[in-house]
Amino acid sequence: MAAYIMRRLVQLIPVLIGMTLIVFCIIHAIPGDPAETILGEKASPEAKAALRVELGLDDPLYVQYFEYGKKLLSGDLGTSIRTKVPIAQEIGPYLAATAELTIVSMLIAVIVGVNAGIFSAWKQNSWFDYGSMLIALVGVSMPIFWLGLMEQWIFALKLQWLPSIGRMDVRDPVESITNIYTIDAILGGRWDQLWTVVKHLILPGIALGTIPMAIIARITRASMLEVLRSDFIRTAKAKGLSQFFIIYKHALRNALIPVMTIIGLQTGLLLGGAVLTETIFAWPGVGRYIFDAISSRDYPVIQSGILIIALLFVLINLLVDLLYAAVDPRISYK
Repeated sequence: MAAYIMRRLVQLIPVLIGMTLIVFCIIHAIPGDPAETILGEKASPEAKAALRVELGLDDPLYVQYFEYGKKLLSGDLGTSIRTKVPIAQEIGPYLAATAELTIVSMLIAVIVGVNAGIFSAWKQNSWFDYGSMLIALVGVSMPIFWLGLMEQWIFALKLQWLPSIGRMDVRDPVESITNIYTIDAILGGRWDQLWTVVKHLILPGIALGTIPMAIIARITRASMLEVLRSDFIRTAKAKGLSQFFIIYKHALRNALIPVMTIIGLQTGLLLGGAVLTETIFAWPGVGRYIFDAISSRDYPVIQSGILIIALLFVLINLLVDLLYAAVDPRISYK
């Protein structure tokens, strides 16, 4: 197992190098001048030229990439052009906000999606099967921005049940310890703040988790249908075992491999693909952080932000691969 993990981690190196090179080339092809973005269009050419020299933007691209690579090897993610703050210090709260939202979204998606897929397979060709798969199809097809706006209109504006934006009540801010506010509220013993934070998570969590939920439901149904036709399931039924025991004890475990794969992929995608949700709900996550950096041509933030997301994506998929062996004893990484 340890040798397999080390081999996978070594394989990360060329992947991350290739990713940084591609991102570096793409962002420098984006029209616009960071110096002009910072100083404004009315700044003098001399001031713009001086700022480019200060930022190293007048160097050839290969020199800029080489310097960026040297900083990465020393653990330096660079400094934001906009805020002049080291990215390693600045990006932490944004990553924590996105991680918290992603975890809540995936919990909703997994709990609802897996159980919907199980019952659809269990009651194949029933009204529940057709209805749940129709809802799953709608969920995959529904634009996140529309769903988010509808949630705000109904539950925040009309019913006034839930807050529409932000992570917490600004009049009673959470004391940041881990930057994951649900944990911070618990550590501080503030159960009223915990409820407030949870309420702020519900609408963006549902909006972000809708598409993964629909995909997980469809994959679970297909995988369960295949397993339910297996000989060992017929044997379990012949022994007189209860249907619930057969489904959740025997069938589900054997159907989990493709479901776990989808969960891992969707979790990685949500970490970097929540820009729309974070924008609609004013959620200060890493997707919005990188989007703002793109708007202001903040090259170091774009490069380092995407690098961190890519690293997390690969590590999540490595974790899923390791969980395969825990779910299915026939899988071995020796």
